[in-house]
Amino acid sequence: MSSSWNGVSMFVLVGLVINSLVVVAFAGDFFQDFDLTWGDNRGKIFNGGKLLSLSLDRVSGSGFQSKKEYLFGRIDMQLKLVAGNSAGTVTAYYLSSQGPTHDEIDFEFLGNLSGNPYILHTNVYAQGKGNREQQFYLWFDPTRNFHTYSIIWKPQHIIFLVDNIPIRVFKNAESVGVPFPKSQPMRIYSSLWNADDWATRGGLVKTDWTKAPFTAYYRNFNANACTWSGTASSCASTSSISDGAWETNGLDAPGRRRLRWVQKYFMIYNYCTDLKRFPQGVPVECKRPRF
Repeated sequence: MSSSWNGVSMFVLVGLVINSLVVVAFAGDFFQDFDLTWGDNRGKIFNGGKLLSLSLDRVSGSGFQSKKEYLFGRIDMQLKLVAGNSAGTVTAYYLSSQGPTHDEIDFEFLGNLSGNPYILHTNVYAQGKGNREQQFYLWFDPTRNFHTYSIIWKPQHIIFLVDNIPIRVFKNAESVGVPFPKSQPMRIYSSLWNADDWATRGGLVKTDWTKAPFTAYYRNFNANACTWSGTASSCASTSSISDGAWETNGLDAPGRRRLRWVQKYFMIYNYCTDLKRFPQGVPVECKRPRF
């Protein structure tokens, strides 16, 4: 992970991780919760529905989607990413609705040459408009073990978490004219595909097909969320989910400290600070408080 560790105290890192990890006591059934949607037999569900894999070769990638649609809640999934030389590959894990004015909440893992870190790319689309990218290195090797990637989606905000550590908060700024995903139910999607025209160093590093097939693994899906049945939500209101897993009004003080730590040491791109991209001024939501 090389330079991403510079200036990081091991003591601080260990303390943050120990204090933020939660015991994963859930284990969804992929047969029950998801459909393999493309890639022929490159997507597989096994171990009694407890494990899913997606593979990519020169012919095709693969993907899956949830059977249910959701409108607010917390989504957790454990992933173990493509190991070795993953340059040119993208593993996408996201929530999305459909259509030209779709909403979307993205995790995308951009592969790299062996020994170089993955880039975690995040984005939020509302009413078909994205361009709200933040990118991070991770503070661990995401190919050695499973790690939990979570989305908390509320009418007030969206929080991205890695092993229960918040890495990004996108707040509802409709009051200043910024669209926010809050009316379109979304499914969970994931795919593994070739994007060597842009994914690694802007497309300079191509996929090494001699290393194929490339495979990513998934387990321990959990949705503590409101499901959508076509005309109505399973929740009379978001407060009807009462176990405290996601309906909190925002980050507490420890959560804010962890977010600042991640954004100080591991964020490598933030659209809100890209003045070359926005010479007339950054988007209005970037001028508001982070919390």
